[in-house]
Amino acid sequence: MLSDTKVRQAKPQEKVYRIADARGLAIEIRPTGQKIWRYRFRLDGKANMFTIGEYPSVSLSEARKKLEEARELVSKGINPNTAKKTDIASRIEENANTFRVVADDWIQTNTHWSDTYRKQVRKTLEVDIFPCFGDLPIREISSAQVLAMLNGIIKRNAPLVARNARQWAGAVFRHGITTLRCETDPTQPLNGVIKVGKVNHHRPLKPETLPGFLKALYAYKGYGIAKPAAQLMMLTFVRTIEIRRAEWSDIDLENGVWRIPPEKMKMRTEHIVPLSRQSIAILRELQSLTGHHLYVFPNTRRPHEAITSTTINRVIEYMGYKGIVSGHGFRSTASTILHELGYPEKVIELQLAHMERNKVKAAYNHAQHMEERRKMMQDWADYLDQLRTRQ
Repeated sequence: MLSDTKVRQAKPQEKVYRIADARGLAIEIRPTGQKIWRYRFRLDGKANMFTIGEYPSVSLSEARKKLEEARELVSKGINPNTAKKTDIASRIEENANTFRVVADDWIQTNTHWSDTYRKQVRKTLEVDIFPCFGDLPIREISSAQVLAMLNGIIKRNAPLVARNARQWAGAVFRHGITTLRCETDPTQPLNGVIKVGKVNHHRPLKPETLPGFLKALYAYKGYGIAKPAAQLMMLTFVRTIEIRRAEWSDIDLENGVWRIPPEKMKMRTEHIVPLSRQSIAILRELQSLTGHHLYVFPNTRRPHEAITSTTINRVIEYMGYKGIVSGHGFRSTASTILHELGYPEKVIELQLAHMERNKVKAAYNHAQHMEERRKMMQDWADYLDQLRTRQ
């Protein structure tokens, strides 16, 4: 039998030669000095040879251990050469399925996402997640690595970003599980590690505050299109992103209708906003200023883009109402008051774009609910005017 010393001291010769150990194992010494462990065996009546590894990377004891593994395969009628190729192919496939690759695949499967949401997910992945383990095989990523990534975000005082990062990383791992590229979701044990304080982003205006707010808004002398953006949002109570991305091609001033296409809506269905006389007046005045642009409210520095997500809230802040109301809070304000004015909940919810289209159809036909909504929107605009002009 071989010893470590004998293997180490074996010298190269002019031709390849082998020194046997036992049970088919031998060390092959080449003229170049390279030493390779070989296992000779017979399978299905044919002689075969299996390469175990190169010395000294594979020691004598390791070679004997691998020999027994190979002999076990042979005893089951499996050629270790075939098994090795399968294992290598499997490892190559595993290494190709990195977290980044699976994440890209996950994003592509979610075709229902809005462009804005897709960009938000992509930004979090590229800024916070990929630098930590994006290029690692997804099945090798541990909870400890995910936690380290989350702690890095938390340290910069961004708990909401950390919460989203955990949520979206978990979705990628679950996609990996369903596509057979990993077995576990390492974000699961981390449920509850991110503490996010309760934040009310959608502060509604209290009834007693509304008249003063309206007077301040209409008296505001700041940034040109920010004021009409806030006014129109108050009158139509659409979402902030919908007012920001409003395009002139979506608006029919002659018929007093604003049609928001599905790709801009949270529910991914077209939303119709009947325009009050007050809304039409604001838009007609704006048309002379921005009518030649794509967006009703273009960005002043980059006119081909829309105003930013903070524009309306910045107006509210300059007016002295920071922490009292937010742009999105106009929706809650309108909902509360319209309920008090006696409008049916289904009509209000439909105008807020809270209801799914099939549920709406079950209750109202198109002509009926449009007539009710148009009346409601005009009543709402008149109500705001009354509050604003009240002495």
